[in-house]
Amino acid sequence: MEGTDDKRFELVRILVQRSFRLDPAKWLEFLSENTKMVPVNKFMSGPDILHLFFYLEPDSGIQASLSPPSGVRSKVLCVSRILGKENSGEILKMQEFSGEEALRSLVGLTQEVTCPLLSRAEDSSRWAVGVAQEALKLMERQKSSAQVIEAQVGGLTFLPPPEALCQQEDLDSFHQGSSLDHGGVKHDDEDGSNELLQEHSPHNLHLPNDNNADASSRDSAVDDRSHLRDNGCQKDQNEQKTSVSHVSHLLHACEETVVEWVELVSDFLQQDWSGLVLDQLKPVPSEEFSFWKNRLKNLLFIQNQLMSPEAHQVASILQADDSVYWTALQDLQSHVLEGVREAEDIVMNLTPVQQKLSEVMEMDFHQLRNNMAAVMEEVHLLWTRSDFYCQPRRMVVLLQEICNLFIHLSRKFLPGQEVIGVLVSEPGPVLEDVRLVIQTLQALKSAYSQQEAQLELQDQDQVTPTESWTFLSHLVFFHLDIFLRRLLNIQEVHCVTLQFYQLDQMVLTGVSSTLLTDGVQQVYQAFLVQVRQLSSCSCDPTDPEDQTFEQYLDQFQAQVSDLETRLVSVLSKALEDCRDVPSAAKLVKMFWFFLDRPLVQDQLPPYLNRLVEQVLMDLHHTELEFYSEREKPERFFRFRPAAAARLCWNRLLRRRTEETLRSFRTIQNLCGGVAFSQLVLKRSEQIVDLLQDFRSSVRSDWSSELESQCGVILNHSLIQISPPAHLEVAGRHQLEAILQELRYVNREGGVTLHPNTDRFLNARDNIIQTYLSLHQMVSCYNQVVGGDIEAELPLIQKQLQELKENLSELEKKTWICEGVQQESQQVLIVHSNIREARANMDTMRRIAQGWVELDLLQRSGDSLLEGGIKDQTCRGIKADGEQLLRLTQVNRSLYSADESSETWTRYLDYVDDQVQDGLLQLLLRALHFLTDSMNPQTCGPALLAVSLQLQETAGLVFEPTIDDGPVEFLKATMRDVYGAAALVPRISASRDGNYQ
Repeated sequence: MEGTDDKRFELVRILVQRSFRLDPAKWLEFLSENTKMVPVNKFMSGPDILHLFFYLEPDSGIQASLSPPSGVRSKVLCVSRILGKENSGEILKMQEFSGEEALRSLVGLTQEVTCPLLSRAEDSSRWAVGVAQEALKLMERQKSSAQVIEAQVGGLTFLPPPEALCQQEDLDSFHQGSSLDHGGVKHDDEDGSNELLQEHSPHNLHLPNDNNADASSRDSAVDDRSHLRDNGCQKDQNEQKTSVSHVSHLLHACEETVVEWVELVSDFLQQDWSGLVLDQLKPVPSEEFSFWKNRLKNLLFIQNQLMSPEAHQVASILQADDSVYWTALQDLQSHVLEGVREAEDIVMNLTPVQQKLSEVMEMDFHQLRNNMAAVMEEVHLLWTRSDFYCQPRRMVVLLQEICNLFIHLSRKFLPGQEVIGVLVSEPGPVLEDVRLVIQTLQALKSAYSQQEAQLELQDQDQVTPTESWTFLSHLVFFHLDIFLRRLLNIQEVHCVTLQFYQLDQMVLTGVSSTLLTDGVQQVYQAFLVQVRQLSSCSCDPTDPEDQTFEQYLDQFQAQVSDLETRLVSVLSKALEDCRDVPSAAKLVKMFWFFLDRPLVQDQLPPYLNRLVEQVLMDLHHTELEFYSEREKPERFFRFRPAAAARLCWNRLLRRRTEETLRSFRTIQNLCGGVAFSQLVLKRSEQIVDLLQDFRSSVRSDWSSELESQCGVILNHSLIQISPPAHLEVAGRHQLEAILQELRYVNREGGVTLHPNTDRFLNARDNIIQTYLSLHQMVSCYNQVVGGDIEAELPLIQKQLQELKENLSELEKKTWICEGVQQESQQVLIVHSNIREARANMDTMRRIAQGWVELDLLQRSGDSLLEGGIKDQTCRGIKADGEQLLRLTQVNRSLYSADESSETWTRYLDYVDDQVQDGLLQLLLRALHFLTDSMNPQTCGPALLAVSLQLQETAGLVFEPTIDDGPVEFLKATMRDVYGAAALVPRISASRDGNYQ
């Protein structure tokens, strides 16, 4: 490599490797790249290059540069050349600092070390003539360049002072020449500089268009002034020429500096933030906020430089010589001061807008829509408060930036390419997000319109009107409207996709149901192909500048139009197959999601107009049925009152009419115009009015009929006795009919209630309770009277007489009388006692009749039982006799009979006869058993089996013992049978002995 043999290069290598801890391989890689070695070779070979910078980049490794690196935050190694008489730049100085402080360190090194060394007389005297001065000038230029770069890196404008101000010889010559020119009068630089800072000319800065011409004019002016000074000089000719040369050089340098300052500051002041928007860029508000803050910072920096000692010296030199550039310098400072006031005002009034936008950016996107009004209100306040920002151009730019911000937030909220990619899976959630974004951006436009209208009102109402926004809104929302149109297209795609997805499970019915369903499914499958193609596009649909999506979208919409045409043909055929209006309306509802498509609305109305004709036909049939059936009331009297049945039939007709009308309303907006709608509505209103009149007539007749019937029932007696002694509720069937009709009246509603009906209805609960009590009482009384026996009648004769007296009182009362329940209570008590006594009698009768089923005798094996009658049967008969005796005592108490009375004795005799008949049947059953057992023709086994057994003690014995013979054995058995009757205690007190 060139320069690698230099001993200084080896020192640089060592320091760089140590400073950045580089591997030798990395250094060799740096040496192998010629482009990276160019700055190093220039530094080593060029004595006028004083600094070399090394820094490390993460991607490309070690880098070298002759100027301070910008934007580097890591460590920077600066290699500086030290110029001297003996070393001729062979001495190098190394310094490490942070990348951000590189320029500042270089300026400090030059200003505090290098320049003072070169300025010292004792050091420069050892140098060759002019070397020190040239080196000093070089270092001053290097320092000035570093300061300019440092300011540019910080976004500031540095005003370099004249190089001649750094040379004390030129300054002394200027002051000496100035004294001679003005007759020895000295000017106070400090006072001149103060006057400069206080006087502000309103003139605008004018940059020179022709630098050569200006330089010529300046040279001419300098020559003229030099000529005047030469004519007025009284000193030595040689010294005078030297002084004039220095003064002319310094003045010329100051004038050039003012020209350079004017150019720098004018270029900065002419910077316009709106140029970014005019250049079709899309900045956001934060960039403008930073612009104005940096502008204010730079203006303050420029103002401080114009107030520095160097600027004071330039001003005093120009003022002392009465230069034309003195006015330009004053105008420059005046414009800088005006720019500071403007920037301070704008920064102060932009701060609330910035704070509000910062709050909005931290919110969830779902909250943005409710905060759009607050954002636009801050913009409104900015327009009214600021003295410098209330310009249409600046306001349009700010509003466009706000729109760009919300476009950015919207695109960040939406899933980008997945906005279309989700069409094949689940487009519903993304569609909701797209709708939310559209609503949010539309809320922004609405908030703008509200603030615009408010400004116009303030302009009209206030004494000092506020200037309204005269700019056109489309200038503000140009980019936003483009983005909204793209979002609306995306929303349309999602809506169409969701609509066609509903065809998946759709099944049609009718004559050609299979064919039509297959047609729908073919359309659905073809649509899925188009959706997959659209969702496969790799572009970002939310980027309005990407026109690739537009191409995909145009193709998709063309295919969807073709599919819609096919679907319309299927729907038209299905409508032709519908035989009634409700089924057609149901079909329309099935395809309702599809009917708002423009193509469908163009082709479908002819088929829907046929449905209108069917609607009119259904209404006509309803009217015909009404007129033909209303005079046939017998069809309504099956299970409900006549009036209620008529009203029910009326409701059915009205419901049918409303159903037909509802079916028409389903297709009303799709049919041919207002004429059809008015015709159908008018026809349905006629039928409804007809049914309404019929209902009112039926209700009126029903109300009159109820009034008459209620009046009769309210004055009717409660009970009546029919011969011979049958009791019944008076007017029972009429009462039940009225109660039923009143229930229908309550359900129907709208039936006028006259006085008797209202009176009956108010007392309905009491009447129902009275009716239930009377019905129970009548039933009990008829049971008491109709179910008596001959032996029982004398016992209840007295109670029946008392009941007849109470019933005679009830016959005199009507349905609105009170106390009926108390009077019927006695009948219920008598009925309860008699019913229990009769139940006991039935029990006793069943016991006596049950004995006929008992077996006193029973075979065991091949012969009769040895022990005679069964013990278990005897115990049961004895228990039944005790129960019979107990039940007779219970009945005596229930009848309240005297034990010694003749009526009670006859009752006991009746029971006794029942018991005796039962016992007789028991004995007959046992005797029949014996006779059947002794009949050789009917019996099987022997009646009596006797075995002869040999025993050790007794010898030969018979088992069972028959010592007295078989006759005695049979007599004993019969005595046992007859003895069973003695087990039952005697019921009758008037009869002696037991039942045996």
